[in-house]
Amino acid sequence: MKAEIIPVGTEILLGNIIDTNSSFLANQLPLLGIDLYFISTAGDNQKRLVDTLRRAWKRADLIITTGGLGPTQDDITREAISELVNEELEVDEKLWQELQDLLGHYLGEVPQSNVRQATVIPSAQIIPNHMGTAPGWWVEKDQHIIIALPGPSDEMKMMWREGVLPKLGQRPTGEVILSRVVKTFRLAEAKVDEMVAHISKLSNPTLATYINPDGVYLRITAKAKESTEAQRLIAQSEEQIRSILSPYIWGVDDDTLGSVIGELLRAKNWSLATMESCSEGLLCSTIASGAESCTYFKGGLLACCDEAKIACGVDAAIIDGYGKESIQLAKAMAESARRNLKTDIGISLGGNINSDDNSGEAYIGISSQKFGQTFTHRLRGNRSRMKQRAVYAALFDLRRMLLEEV
Repeated sequence: MKAEIIPVGTEILLGNIIDTNSSFLANQLPLLGIDLYFISTAGDNQKRLVDTLRRAWKRADLIITTGGLGPTQDDITREAISELVNEELEVDEKLWQELQDLLGHYLGEVPQSNVRQATVIPSAQIIPNHMGTAPGWWVEKDQHIIIALPGPSDEMKMMWREGVLPKLGQRPTGEVILSRVVKTFRLAEAKVDEMVAHISKLSNPTLATYINPDGVYLRITAKAKESTEAQRLIAQSEEQIRSILSPYIWGVDDDTLGSVIGELLRAKNWSLATMESCSEGLLCSTIASGAESCTYFKGGLLACCDEAKIACGVDAAIIDGYGKESIQLAKAMAESARRNLKTDIGISLGGNINSDDNSGEAYIGISSQKFGQTFTHRLRGNRSRMKQRAVYAALFDLRRMLLEEV
């Protein structure tokens, strides 16, 4: 089965919002053995949306739209599907009453424009929306399936899991497509691609590399009749990749550097504190966002000026002797963070970020009662990218120390 996703909304084309719905659906379809070949974004123009739907109709068996199911004049997905399949829209009185009851409970007065959300075509089956007011559609016609889902991500995901996935899962496709993402850090994308070039030549599983702020990812994708065979093919490729890139691999799939650090600290029953300057709290925020971070992360100190560093316990003589940002200062900051918050480990992040020439240096200090080490990393990019890169470098260094790799 071939699929096409059509996100609807001029706000996507203008860059006002990021289309995360397509990313979610693109990850879901392979689990059902469904091939996705196109994602075609259309704005809030009925003629252009109908043209987009017609192109999808010619090259896909399954069409999934997201967005355009609201009550306003620019919500035109229902009208476009109606035109595509040549069926008239009619108000479903039962659905309209349910919407009035729901909206009346929260709003009191129900806007008449909401009646648009109760219109259906004869071939449409309603997909309930338990989080919002826009019901979805499941349309089957001429050996095609059209699924219309709402734009808000939480509503779309819930509707997919509860109303769409069970029905699609009952339709055998004869194949299953599984993926595994291996995550690396500290190697350029071209270098990673070069090192795994002989694996990339395979047709099944396939291997693709792509870059993210936290490193270079390698996506292994296998297709087979049974999931066990697909998993075997993936495991075989992953073993080869690990034999080549092991020192640089830090996680897989949904792992984040923050979550990986958390797992290592919990395994050792250790606590962590941070002190940072140039990253403006991003290091603390990244660590604190991990699941159950309160069990291992005591907190972070943000010290952007000399006075703040001294107030947090850094010896003023170090600043006087080595400057506002230095590797010596990073070492003292890590020790102060550990001492002040009474943790097993302290990690610091300072540095110089020069926005004028898009370059800089990150100074990282890691301190415990048993070890202490510092690292320096060169940075490139705009200010935001350099801050991100510095934080990921610090976490990667901490991970290596926790694994006793350095």
